[in-house]
Amino acid sequence: MGHLDYVQAKIHTFQSFPQQRHLWSFMAEKVVFTNGCFDLLHSGHLTYLAKARDLGQHLVVGLNSDDSVKRLKGESRPVKGLEDRALALASLSFVDAVISFEEDTPAKLIELVRPDVLVKGGDYAIEEIVGHELVQGYGGLVTTIDLVPGKSTTGLIERMNEHG
Repeated sequence: MGHLDYVQAKIHTFQSFPQQRHLWSFMAEKVVFTNGCFDLLHSGHLTYLAKARDLGQHLVVGLNSDDSVKRLKGESRPVKGLEDRALALASLSFVDAVISFEEDTPAKLIELVRPDVLVKGGDYAIEEIVGHELVQGYGGLVTTIDLVPGKSTTGLIERMNEHG
């Protein structure tokens, strides 16, 4: 298996992921879940994802579809398409699985993944995190990770537009 094959094998669908999750459960390995648009991958994303992975043995990233990003962020987004965003995330050594979702929230995906740890950025209160009741209900941990100040895709796009 070549490097690209290995990376592409980390990109799952709702149909392909349950087999992977079953294996991790069988091995009693802790699964961490987070989600986002991850439009223009930057150091803030990388820091956040690396810290998320430190909370368990496997990191699953829910990735908003292009239509979902457009609804949440506006007509000019995403800058990069789903395939590019998924491949970039899957190429990171600390990301074990990437699964896209069409909805505006990852609620259905969280039910599928059934993470041991659900994590979002520090700009969320625990009770605002989609899926917190489900995860806490079966004894999972819901937590936040501080964001890197001054690092955001929106800010990056604004700076690029200012400088032509």
